[in-house]
Amino acid sequence: MSAAVELPEAPSFRLDGKRALVTGAGRGIGLAAAGALAFAGAEVTLVARSAAEIEAAAAAIRAKGGRAAALALDVTDTAAVTRAVAGQGPFEVLVNNAGTARHAHVLEVTEADYDAVTALNTRAAFFAMQAVARGLRDAGRGGSIINVSSQMGQVGGPRRSVYCATKWAMEGFTKAAALELAPLGIRVNTLCPTFIETPMSRPGLADPATRDWILSNIRLGRVGQPGDLTGAVVFLASDASSLMTGTALIVDGGWTAA
Repeated sequence: MSAAVELPEAPSFRLDGKRALVTGAGRGIGLAAAGALAFAGAEVTLVARSAAEIEAAAAAIRAKGGRAAALALDVTDTAAVTRAVAGQGPFEVLVNNAGTARHAHVLEVTEADYDAVTALNTRAAFFAMQAVARGLRDAGRGGSIINVSSQMGQVGGPRRSVYCATKWAMEGFTKAAALELAPLGIRVNTLCPTFIETPMSRPGLADPATRDWILSNIRLGRVGQPGDLTGAVVFLASDASSLMTGTALIVDGGWTAA
């Protein structure tokens, strides 16, 4: 008789017993991520500046059986973020999603635009990551930090010099943080979406020339929806990705393949 075949145990995508923090969670990608984490078993705290918006979002998740709470917070206020995470954490999962864009030709970018985009996309994201990582370190726990970057953290794009700068910066600090936090059992990766139809992106997508340019570069032939990212979010948050750190998970419909 031949020897019995031993199959490796399949990893779990469940997040039962874990607590997750999602920034920019009132709509779009953040809301979709929060719902997906909750339905995978996590207890989720939704963060955004608008209290009414995230209260409604958290209530919608609870109505479908998930565990969710709202936390009205301006993530550009580093001191407030540090206090909130210290008081309510630790969080084993962070979806570092809050972000913005002000697109302009490189010759037309203003200092105000540059400062606003970098303050949220780079500075605030960095210190949110730091606060969650400190909480995990102090609690002696591992975790997964998911920095929501972009395909524009891998390539360039017209009228997107500042946005690209912030996402390339995120890719860099993610890799560095992954090296430093690995001994603590804290994984740090980026999620890099293509154009996703959200309230923030809809005005640009409504322009026929812009939409044609986008669709010509997405090889699968369609603009993404927030739900297209939820599998990747749960994967990165869960033990199914336990050997991944310091890397980018690109969900771009083939944009960066060329």
